Amino acid sequence: MTETDDRLAGARTRRSAKAPSRGKGLKIKRVFTTAGVHPYDEVTWERRDVVMTNWRDGSINFEQRGVEFPAEWSINATNIVTTKYFRGAVGTSQRETSLRQLIDRVVLTYTEAGREHGYFGSEGDAEIFEHELTWMLLHQYFSFNSPVWFNVGTSAPQQVSACFILAVDDEMDSILNWYREEGLIFKGGSGAGLNLSRIRSSKELLSSGGTASGPVSFMRGADASAGTIKSGGATRRAAKMVVLDIDHPDVEEFIETKAREENKIRALRDAGYDMDLGGKDITSVQYQNANNSVRVSDEFMRAVDEGAAFGLRARLDGSVIETVDAKTLFRKVTQAAWECADPGIQYDDTINDWHTNPETGRINASNPCSEYMSLDNSSCNLASLNLMKFLKDDGTFDSKNFVKAVELVITAMDISICFADFPTEPIGETTRAYRQLGIGYANLGALLMATGHAYDSRGGQSLAAAITSLMTGTAYRRSAELAGIVGAYEGFARNADAHARVMRKHAAANDAIRPVGADDADVLKAATAQWQECLEIGAENGWRNAQASVLAPTGTIGFMMDCDTTGIEPDFSLVKFKKLVGGGSMQIVNQTVPRALRSLGYQEEQIEAIVEYIAEHGHVVDAPTLRPEHYEVFDCAMGERAISPMGHVRMMAAVQPFISGAISKTVNMPESATIEDVEKIYFEGWKLGLKALAIYRDNCKVGQPLSGGKGKNDGTKDEAKAEAEAPAALSHPVRKRLPKKRTSVTTSFSVAGAEGYMTAGMYEDGSLGEVFLKLGKQGSTLAGVMDAFSIGISLALQHGVPLETYIQKFTNMRFEPAGMTDDPDIRIAQSVMDYIFRRLALDHLPVEKRAGLGIFTAEERAAQVAGSYGTSASTATVQEDEVDLEQLRGSAPIEAAKLQEKVTPDGPTSVKEAHSSAELLELVTGTATDAPLCMTCGTKMRPAGSCYVCEGCGSTSGCS
Repeated sequence: MTETDDRLAGARTRRSAKAPSRGKGLKIKRVFTTAGVHPYDEVTWERRDVVMTNWRDGSINFEQRGVEFPAEWSINATNIVTTKYFRGAVGTSQRETSLRQLIDRVVLTYTEAGREHGYFGSEGDAEIFEHELTWMLLHQYFSFNSPVWFNVGTSAPQQVSACFILAVDDEMDSILNWYREEGLIFKGGSGAGLNLSRIRSSKELLSSGGTASGPVSFMRGADASAGTIKSGGATRRAAKMVVLDIDHPDVEEFIETKAREENKIRALRDAGYDMDLGGKDITSVQYQNANNSVRVSDEFMRAVDEGAAFGLRARLDGSVIETVDAKTLFRKVTQAAWECADPGIQYDDTINDWHTNPETGRINASNPCSEYMSLDNSSCNLASLNLMKFLKDDGTFDSKNFVKAVELVITAMDISICFADFPTEPIGETTRAYRQLGIGYANLGALLMATGHAYDSRGGQSLAAAITSLMTGTAYRRSAELAGIVGAYEGFARNADAHARVMRKHAAANDAIRPVGADDADVLKAATAQWQECLEIGAENGWRNAQASVLAPTGTIGFMMDCDTTGIEPDFSLVKFKKLVGGGSMQIVNQTVPRALRSLGYQEEQIEAIVEYIAEHGHVVDAPTLRPEHYEVFDCAMGERAISPMGHVRMMAAVQPFISGAISKTVNMPESATIEDVEKIYFEGWKLGLKALAIYRDNCKVGQPLSGGKGKNDGTKDEAKAEAEAPAALSHPVRKRLPKKRTSVTTSFSVAGAEGYMTAGMYEDGSLGEVFLKLGKQGSTLAGVMDAFSIGISLALQHGVPLETYIQKFTNMRFEPAGMTDDPDIRIAQSVMDYIFRRLALDHLPVEKRAGLGIFTAEERAAQVAGSYGTSASTATVQEDEVDLEQLRGSAPIEAAKLQEKVTPDGPTSVKEAHSSAELLELVTGTATDAPLCMTCGTKMRPAGSCYVCEGCGSTSGCS
């Protein structure tokens, strides 16, 4: 018997002692379980082998055979839970081997703590609580955040929180302590944030008469510490947030810090250094281990709106030491964000207007992902509900069972604070005194699609708002009930009026929701009832928790729950990458799509044809029988019909009034977005009442490696010899002029009805040397611009700029006219530039180079399809218990995990493999997904809130 088994047996013995009824405590009724039947006895269990390989060289980096999981759990969930959450050394008797052991380790610890601290009215209530919690975890209805699975019930400190906020003062001892506390938190695999605005600026004097260093200088030491700990192989990489107030005299230096470093990265990259994310030379660049955010006030944003002056204030006495133009300063914020995605923005007055504890102190900072905002030196433990589990067969949301689930989860989360350990004593004291919780959800995007709601629509936003209001209203109502049983939080008395005021603000926002359909009206009715009870019970008992809800990234735990979408995010893409029993993987169409089509009234024959079209093209545009007015339901974060940046902001604004904290989300913007577009996003976020906002513009960072960008030299002797014999590089480029008489090809084209001509001139060896474009009437502005553009491209080609450099830059550029073309090899173009450079690639690049860019002729794509049919059976063994026949028929697996590119008589020129949905999307659409590679297994990650998550091993880039 293992140590874990001994502990669990002891817990069951204590449970069977039948403690007498206390006469006071929670009365818990069964909702999901059956009396006399343990939840484990209601599911079918099976043994599986978990073998994780490195896709680059095929080596095994993890192996555990014979693990036990429910048959309904996917292989992906099995792999991630086994590798991430099972405790004990692999290969020893102490290693956990079954999901039962994992759930028992956590649930029995929570239940025992609930008994000891008087949460349950009787032993029977405690047993029902244990069974209900077990059932919901077993059936993937919710999950605690990762630290719970890492630590609870083990010999390690019982740390349950993923989110921490620190504090630093204008003293050297405090600054050095900041370094120490961050290190302790990073060591445990969690993240922390803090506000540096108390540190005096470099424009102020020290008591000794010298000039202060300023907060940015101290950021260097903290950044180096975080990078060192990250490189040391913690559970997750270090994640941190650094905030500075907009009125700090050093704010301009802070704003431009990461943008300057990004310029340095580009210069070093161009000089030949390895500056990829995780590259050996990237460590020489500073400030790369933190997210930076500027904290703006209403006063500043009004000054921006009015074009007025704004004062930067000394830290010691608050006096204005410099006056700047607010609009110019705001422009610097947005320009830096446009250049490198930092800084994000936090809206200080909005944050503190919804603060339940202002008598204790202000909210100055957030955790690294910006969803937890509370007092300095505090922490928050998180849990997220799987919304798709509450979608009934008739397409309506199950508000009744959702309320019961929230009650149980919020109770368990509060119990955890009773036994939890904390990295520092100040954090422990604040957390135990204010008991901040962070219940949230995942799978919102899948739920909206399944019910026929477009993500960026009034109906979708109304339903999301109603569900979020129901969740937080129920959580606070249960918190008020807990206050009547085990007492309100210690800091409640001094903040009672403020806390009640915020509860009324939430309730008023709920009353302001205007339902669009019957489904959101029903959910809203249930939410209104919860807020009424919350206010009534809270007026009598107070509340147990200062905060109740956040919307976290839900990266790794989203995979544990087999969620299609994370947090508040829309679906990433319509095509998915599914792992199979026995190894291998295959492409399927997201199974939310057929459900959505049924809710929209389509017949099964139509659904089958639409799904087959999506499997081949990766989008719904021109899908057979699909009405154009329904296209928006299937809009995703990436792909042909990507949701607009403002669509993401509007969804955040719809749910923000019903969240205690904030929302972890990055608004992705296309590479063509302008600084003015970023200004609009940040300004509208303030007007719409968001608490925080961050953007990411495609390709704005060098250190975001794209698949296929390396490895073009396969290491053959001929290439090595050619490289060795190449002449030394000249100190400056030399123009190689075309001969007086040269071969040229003129191509006529039409993009969305706009016609034009392209003439490509070539050297004697057939390589491209000039391009001339004719578009628009002679003498028009457009014709002149195209002439100038043609000359610029031609001169660059003659000076040695590779054609593929231009193809990488100009393909996928989006602007009108865009749409159908008359070219059979390029049926749809996102712009004239997209078409022109795709055509040039097809005409002038060899297939191996085009393969790396994802550009193929119609004939080559047909060969890929034929090759996939011929190899899919041998690539992966599909077992019926993993993928049923209906799913296979609906998914139309045209491409398997391994897609073989053009085959020559000498063999394949290259092989492109998909290892995640992000890479699969690239293969299907021929576009690049701007995301980092996983630091653990090398697979391309995909966005999850303001972080990235790896579908291969479950690793995250932040604090989900």
